[in-house]
Amino acid sequence: MDWGTDLWDQYDHIDKHTQSGLDLVERYIKFVKERTEIEQSYAKQLRSLTKKYAKRGSKEEQECKFSNHASLQEILNELNDYAGQRELIAENMMMGICVELTKYLQDLKQERKTHLSDAKKAQQNLESSFKQLESTKKRFAKEWGEADKATQQAEKTESDLNATRLDVEKAKQHAQTRTYTAEECRNDYAAQLQKYNKEQNFFYYNEIPQIFNKMQDMDERRIRRMAEGYCQFSEIEKKVLPIISKCLDGISASGVKINEKQDSMLFIEQHKSGFERPGDVEFEDYSQGIKPATSDSSLNPPKVRAKLWPFSKKHKITHAEKHMPPAAEDFSHLPPEQRKKRLQAKIDDISKDLQKAQDQSEALEKMKGVYEQNPQMGDPSSLEPQITETTQNIGRLRGELTKYETWLSEAVGGEETANTINNNTQHGVVAATQNIYTEFEDEFDDVETPIGQCAALYTFEGNSEGTISITEGEMLSIMEEDKGDGWMRVLRGSGEEGYIPSSYVKPAQ
Repeated sequence: MDWGTDLWDQYDHIDKHTQSGLDLVERYIKFVKERTEIEQSYAKQLRSLTKKYAKRGSKEEQECKFSNHASLQEILNELNDYAGQRELIAENMMMGICVELTKYLQDLKQERKTHLSDAKKAQQNLESSFKQLESTKKRFAKEWGEADKATQQAEKTESDLNATRLDVEKAKQHAQTRTYTAEECRNDYAAQLQKYNKEQNFFYYNEIPQIFNKMQDMDERRIRRMAEGYCQFSEIEKKVLPIISKCLDGISASGVKINEKQDSMLFIEQHKSGFERPGDVEFEDYSQGIKPATSDSSLNPPKVRAKLWPFSKKHKITHAEKHMPPAAEDFSHLPPEQRKKRLQAKIDDISKDLQKAQDQSEALEKMKGVYEQNPQMGDPSSLEPQITETTQNIGRLRGELTKYETWLSEAVGGEETANTINNNTQHGVVAATQNIYTEFEDEFDDVETPIGQCAALYTFEGNSEGTISITEGEMLSIMEEDKGDGWMRVLRGSGEEGYIPSSYVKPAQ
C-alpha cells in the first residue's frame, strides 16, 4: 500500500499531513532547546553554589587539613565536575539535535515545496488539456449544427420550384462546405479527446502516484529521523552517566573517608603548647613575718600573664600563626611544640629548595661539558653566570639549613628546661594574682600574649576612638599585626592598649 495508489485523490489531506509532520519537527526542536536552557541554567547555578561554599584563603587552607573540611571541598569539586557534565549534555543536545534537525527541516521544507509544486503543475496541465478538449467539443457541436442546417436548407432550396438552378447549386455547395468543416472539427475533437484521455491516464496512474509516493518517502524519512532524534535525547545523557556516576561516587567516598579521631589528633598536634600544667601553689606564711623572696615581683604582676595558654579565650597566638608573619625568625615567640613544628617545616622547605638547586647545578655542569666537547652546540662560557648564581644559592641555602637545624636542636634540647621555668613562672603569677588581683579574675580570661616587640619611630597622638598615643623611641608590645589596613594593635608599658599606624614603628632589634 502506498499513497500514490490508495490516496491518488487526497491531495489536500496529503498536504495537511506533511505540513503537520514538519510542524512536529519544529516543535521537537523548540522542546529540546528549552531543555538545553534548563540544563545550562542548572549547571550555572551549581557552579555558583560550589564557588560560594568553596574555601579560600590561608585560614580555610589550614582547616582543609581536617578530613571533614577536606571532604566538603572534595564534594564541591565533584559537584563542579557534575555541573560540567550537565553543560556537556546541553551542548551535545544543541549541536546533535537542534542544529542538525534545523538543517534537516529546511531540506524537508524545500523538498515538500518541490513535490507540491510538481503536483500543482501536473494538475494545471491536465486542466488546461481538459479546457482545450471542451473547446474543440463545443466547436464540433457548433459546426455540426451549422452543417445540418446548411444541408436542410439545400434540400429545401432544391425542392423549391421557384428556386433557380444557381440557388440550388449555391445551397448544396454551402452545405458541403459546412459538412466538411464539421467533419474537421469532429476529427479535432476526437484527436483532443484521445490526447486528454492519455494525459489523464498518465496523470492519475503515473505522475500523481509518483509525486505522492515521493512525499510518502519524504514523510517516512522524516519519521525515521524524528525517531533517531527521540533516541538521541536519551542517548546523549546516557553517554555522560558513567562520569556523573563517578562524581556521585566521589561524593559518597568523600563522606566515607572522614576520620573523626584523626581530625581530633590533628587539632591536638596543631595547637598543643607543650607546657606542663601549673603545679600546686605553695602556702606563704605571712603571719611569721617572713617575706617571700618573690614578693617584690609578685606585688606588681605584669598586666599580661605570659604562658597561661589554657586560660586564653581568643588564642591570638594561633590566629597570628595562621595569618601573620612570625615575630621572630627562630619562632622563639611560639610555644615549644609549635616552635618545633615550624622549625621542622622550615627545614623541610629549605631541603627541597636545596635539592632543586643541586639538581640544577648538576644539569648546568653536564651541559657545560657537552658544550666543551661540542663547541658547535654552544659556548661553555655563556653558562658561567648561571653556574655562579646557582653555586651561591646552594651556599646560602646550606647556611639557612644549618641555622634552622641548630635552632631545632636547641628547641628539642631546651624543652625540659623551658617547661620547668614555665611552671615556676606560672606559680608566682598565679599566687600573686590570687592575693592581689582576685577581683579581676574575669579580666584575666581575656588576657592575650604579645606576638612581638617594636619601637616607635615617630610620636603619634591617638585622638580617635580605639587609638592610643605613643612617643618616639618608646618600646611597644605587638598584640595584633597589620592585616592590610595600615593599622596594628600594640600594648604600652603603662598597660594602655590600642591601634597605631604600622608605618610609625619598626621591629625591635
